[in-house]
Amino acid sequence: MLQLGLRLHDAEKLPMEELLPVVKEKGYSCAHLALSKAMKEYPCTPSALTPGYAHYLKHLFEKHEMDIAVLGCYLNLANPDPEMIRQFQEKYYAHIRFASLLGCGMVGTETGAPNAAYAYCPECKSDEALSTFITNLKPVVRCAERFGVILAIEPVARHIVWNPKRARTVLDEIGSPNLQILLDPVNLLDLDNVDGREELFAEAIELLGPDVAMVHFKDFIRVNEGYGLKAVGAGTGEMDFTPIMRFIKKEKPFIYGTLENTTPENAKSCGEKMRQLYESV
Repeated sequence: MLQLGLRLHDAEKLPMEELLPVVKEKGYSCAHLALSKAMKEYPCTPSALTPGYAHYLKHLFEKHEMDIAVLGCYLNLANPDPEMIRQFQEKYYAHIRFASLLGCGMVGTETGAPNAAYAYCPECKSDEALSTFITNLKPVVRCAERFGVILAIEPVARHIVWNPKRARTVLDEIGSPNLQILLDPVNLLDLDNVDGREELFAEAIELLGPDVAMVHFKDFIRVNEGYGLKAVGAGTGEMDFTPIMRFIKKEKPFIYGTLENTTPENAKSCGEKMRQLYESV
């Protein structure tokens, strides 16, 4: 059975103590928790992530019978400033330690860009950028190994790990069972490949399927601004999730699948659509 969850900073703006029962009532059993976005009233510096804080959250989620599916930490491990890399790595170490205390098995991250702005540039697709990312990721993965936590990287079309082949390269070069994949199909899309998305998703499943630890669900619509694609709640755009759901149902029992880019108004209906699709495939 697919375990559906919600990205908490897409939900109502409430204290966590009040938010969790609201999310539970909408039919979700787990959550994607990014501390800096969902709990802005508290610091999330490495020194703030104490065992007491972890156990407070752990008990709060247990009270509402919800899991923390993934602890989000999205920092740029290809930043050109070595001091920023050191600081980012320290934050990853702290999140990994915190996840282990939370009873959360996974820290999720994306793969950066070779500039301080964390913005797309043509150099994202260079071998040099990929090598820099792998070099800076390795000690974070070793930390995850020590704490028994999975570090899950999320390929994104406009980041350094921009397609399934690049993601496979990162997994193979680092060679750790604690480095896995957070598969977000829509994040693999841009205007160049959106019309060939069925083949792209099949390639992602073929190359990365054994290492997929979690799935994100969101949708997209085409727009005449930005990069031409806009993320929206699952089931409200052009996506056909059937092949992804078939893969999950066949090979990933009880996997966490959290929804992104929902609104408080459509979160319940988006979740119901994904649940119905999973049951029908």
